[in-house]
Amino acid sequence: MGIRLFVGNLSFSLGDGDLREAFAEIGGVDRAEIVRDRFDGRSRGFGFVEMKTEDDAAVALRAMNGKELAGRPLRVEAATSQRRPFDRNAARAQ
Repeated sequence: MGIRLFVGNLSFSLGDGDLREAFAEIGGVDRAEIVRDRFDGRSRGFGFVEMKTEDDAAVALRAMNGKELAGRPLRVEAATSQRRPFDRNAARAQ
């Protein structure tokens, strides 16, 4: 299990793969997911990225916070919630 980062101010046109690619340039990414509305599937403008190591997460936080992606400056912080959206989606698939 990696270190989770909250990523806010995402463009609504981005997909999970776009988010993964942006952070993969910095370090190893385990997972990347944009949170979507449960009814219409549209992006809610934020997501989570799980980096492989603490060092990768620290570098990604410094490098990506404020960096422009798809015309919007990202807000990147350490995720504080204990809720794990990746686990919720895995449970739904079973």
